[in-house]
Amino acid sequence: MDRRHFIGSATAGLLGGTLSACGGGEDAAISAGDAPAAKSLSSVSRLNELAPGSAGKSRVIVIGGGMGGATAAKYLRLWGDDIDVTLIERLPTYTSSIMSSLVLSGQRSLQSLHFNYDKLRSLYGITTVFGNVVSIDPVSVRVTLADGSSYSADRIVMAPGIAFDTIPGLGTSTAMPHAWIAGPQTALLAKQLSAMPRGGVVLLTIPKMPYRCPPGPYERACLLADWLKQRKPGSKLIVLDANLDIVTEKDNFTSAFLGLHGDVIEYRNNAEITSVDPGTMTLFTTAGTIRGDVINLIPHQRAAALITESSLNNATEKRFAGVDVLSYASTVAGAENIHIIGDASATTQPKAGHIANQEAKVCADAICRLLAGGAPDPAPVTHSACYSTITMKKASWLTAGYQYDIGSASMQAVAASSGASNGWSGDSFDEMGEWFQTLMADTFA
Repeated sequence: MDRRHFIGSATAGLLGGTLSACGGGEDAAISAGDAPAAKSLSSVSRLNELAPGSAGKSRVIVIGGGMGGATAAKYLRLWGDDIDVTLIERLPTYTSSIMSSLVLSGQRSLQSLHFNYDKLRSLYGITTVFGNVVSIDPVSVRVTLADGSSYSADRIVMAPGIAFDTIPGLGTSTAMPHAWIAGPQTALLAKQLSAMPRGGVVLLTIPKMPYRCPPGPYERACLLADWLKQRKPGSKLIVLDANLDIVTEKDNFTSAFLGLHGDVIEYRNNAEITSVDPGTMTLFTTAGTIRGDVINLIPHQRAAALITESSLNNATEKRFAGVDVLSYASTVAGAENIHIIGDASATTQPKAGHIANQEAKVCADAICRLLAGGAPDPAPVTHSACYSTITMKKASWLTAGYQYDIGSASMQAVAASSGASNGWSGDSFDEMGEWFQTLMADTFA
């Protein structure tokens, strides 16, 4: 099966319906009334078990082993028989931020969100290096690690994720965890919530767009509101949104905030954090001063430091990396051999795990074509699906399709390939778990 048709069948399996290939140009729609399917992604790990590459092959380095980086490494080897791939990641275990809010409600453990790179090595011949990249030379296409070792390649794919703005007054305090990168802060926030007395006040802040996972803070608010009703009666959850209004799934979240959880949630829009006082658990905002017993402080976001340190942050007020979405190559002059995918890149697509997986496939396809002397596909298509927990047992869903628009040189949403649920259900909650397993298998297995 060639990669043009494979992307199409894989994407269709993740989303349901007949979707076009990431490496193709067809425009086949999803019915806006159909939820994303979770079960039918074919097992790509069985297509080809590749031995490690040999001398003389093209070389690609992938920096970052999250949803974007792991997918890029895997599909470069699946589609690039003549490509050696080295994946450089700081840690040997990846912790998924997707589904991590369920750790706060006690419905999942952090361990259930752990994924390793064993199958990427054994099935696809990917070389893994665990270490911290401290510099990149775009001209010589070389990376240097903190231990002094260096690696060179024909192309580099960067998927370093996000960093957070400094919040005045916070310093090194962990009293107000963001829990927006799954790991120790997730466990800390769960512990704080568990220890809070009944009748307490929880504050949850939402940063200005763009940020990782647009529905995420709103769904976390809904999940926590339902948890508070059951575990901490009489408590209140105050949502402080720096945006002018709910940025996605407005109908569902408005209905949940004002109706279903109206006795728990107080929503305040256009409330931007100006400074904080961890000692008194106080937030100072453009909408006034407010104190909470537990504060989930999610800061404004930007590309990871490595992007800025490499002078690749040329978009979105220098917050993110500009890319050509036909290949995800940097738009910085002289850095054409550096490709940037996932949350660190500036595109018209949402910053989310599923989109990072999709961007990785478009990027891998383009690199395979470029290294073979060709050009990237001129009409890529991507799709994003996500579920949002509205209660501890019910979820809503949202899906969106994007196609390359030559006039704006950007990915534009396709209305016929986008849709959202009308409300929420237990079936969607169950499908969410299946969707997650399928997506993670497509990335790490």
